[in-house]
Amino acid sequence: MTVALWILAGLLIVLGVVGTVVPVLPGSTFVFGGMLLAAWIDGFDRVGWLTVSVLGLLTFATVGVDLLATSLGAGRLGASRLAVVGAIAGTVLGLFAGLPGLLVGPFVGTVAGELLASRDIERAGRVGLGTWLGLAFGVAAKVGLVFTMLGIFATAFVF
Repeated sequence: MTVALWILAGLLIVLGVVGTVVPVLPGSTFVFGGMLLAAWIDGFDRVGWLTVSVLGLLTFATVGVDLLATSLGAGRLGASRLAVVGAIAGTVLGLFAGLPGLLVGPFVGTVAGELLASRDIERAGRVGLGTWLGLAFGVAAKVGLVFTMLGIFATAFVF
């Protein structure tokens, strides 16, 4: 039973790291869940409550970074509601095209949505680029925070 729990903890962490880049999966939440499970299996002997609390705060920070980056990218340029819907649709459709789809999908969706709303190609391009840059910044920041979480956990677990 313990071996199965360790495997589950490891799978949650790996799935969470992948989910940090793939928009559909709650990456940092899975990583935290795997680390919390691993700490619990070990009786919180090596990874104590203080470390778990710090990891929890970093998990909340990744969610905040994601919301902030998206709102700054789209909102600062006055993206329309259709542009936001287009970004979501482009992201979901981009999942089926692999990494290129994840990179291009949100931009194309945002531009298409903004074009439907404003019929201004220049504005649509600016909003699309701003949204894409916001998403890219968000992913980069989330990856940094998740790897910080991994480092803190590994340090506490080993030492």
